[in-house]
Amino acid sequence: MIKLGRVASYSASRIDIDKINQNNYVTTDNLLQNKKGKEKASRLPPNTRTLPEYQEQDILVSNIRPYLKKIWFASDYGGASSDILIFKSNPDQCSEYIYYSLLEDRFFSHMMNGSKGSKMPRGDKGQILEFLVFNHTLSTQKKIAKVLSDLDSKIELNNKINLQLEEMAKTIYDYWFVQFDYPDKNGKPYKASSGKMVYSDELKREIPDGWEVKTLSKWIDHNKSGDWGKDSEESNYVKKVSCVRGADLNGLNGKGELNSPTRFILEKNSHKILESHDLIVEISGGSPTQSTGRLAFVTDETLKRFNNPLICSNFCKALTLKDVKYLYNFVYQWNSLYDNNVLFGWEGKTSGIKNLLFDSFTTHQKEPFPKSDIVEKFYEFADPIHNKIQKNLQENQKLTELRDWLLPMLMNGQLSVKETEGGINSSDEQGQSSSTDPRIEYLNK
Repeated sequence: MIKLGRVASYSASRIDIDKINQNNYVTTDNLLQNKKGKEKASRLPPNTRTLPEYQEQDILVSNIRPYLKKIWFASDYGGASSDILIFKSNPDQCSEYIYYSLLEDRFFSHMMNGSKGSKMPRGDKGQILEFLVFNHTLSTQKKIAKVLSDLDSKIELNNKINLQLEEMAKTIYDYWFVQFDYPDKNGKPYKASSGKMVYSDELKREIPDGWEVKTLSKWIDHNKSGDWGKDSEESNYVKKVSCVRGADLNGLNGKGELNSPTRFILEKNSHKILESHDLIVEISGGSPTQSTGRLAFVTDETLKRFNNPLICSNFCKALTLKDVKYLYNFVYQWNSLYDNNVLFGWEGKTSGIKNLLFDSFTTHQKEPFPKSDIVEKFYEFADPIHNKIQKNLQENQKLTELRDWLLPMLMNGQLSVKETEGGINSSDEQGQSSSTDPRIEYLNK
């Protein structure tokens, strides 16, 4: 093994603030947790003329609370905040291999061991360079990096496909249920083809003739309260479940981490188990810039992402609709209200925690209630799209688990990359090749 400081160094270059924008500015805020890369920055830094510069194939790591595992292999150039460490690999090293070396959990443990401060611990830059990297030849480094990057490329491709699918479904929803240009009986856009519109006194705007106005509560058949249970089997707490918390809702929708803990609930509370087409609403939590009321929904494909039945936590509420065909209409209608900050006006505060006044909101918030025939057409369009999204998320989950399992084993030589095309071999202590592990078989498909 060799010290990180022998194969890489900190970048000392600077970039003028005028040469960066929100897309290529990296901070500890938009560098994502748990090896997820980065997203667009929410703003640029004030009162500065230059920033630390990163270039393509540099490695960026958060140096605040490094146990969050925020790291990115740069795909372009830009500037970063002072809380970001920027590593450049030496010319005789494979940059991507060094990046994957720093993705190992032991690197983040090493950073924490040398961290300074209490509220916002920072790693000691000198101590960080003492981290030991497996010293493979350049040829082997490139082969290891390719195996791992191929997995990440497939994950990234699935994410791009999901974004396109989501945009497609949202575009059709807006066209049909916001602009009211759903296909009429002749297949032409309703409103644009002079379809009859009527004024709603309740909504203070026009809606298509034949549509109703209903409070959100009229869409809902019943609620399921959350449960937290116990962290292990205890007395009558024997029903093993996975519990969806507010922090898991974005992951359920494919926009973040999904780490639902395993819990044990009372058998008599099995009625709280979620079923296909149920919805989950966060009723406690939020922040000054994010209201409560985040929403996720469950389909058959969603349930396949878990090894246990699903429940939601006490900080959430599950809903079952009267008509499952209205699922996607309810989802997009609710999310429109959420995105437009409507739910901020329906929050109470108890002991510093914001609570959604769910019953008051749903019994007072009135929305257009479309006719069932057009809703069924939209359901037939949207359902296979969201099933495909969930299947891609299932695959990403397997690919991520596979990558994280392979990473240390390739680095330490327990698995060796084949010289020929077709995947990897594992070697036992006597050097005998073995490929019986199902994860290796999955990779070699």
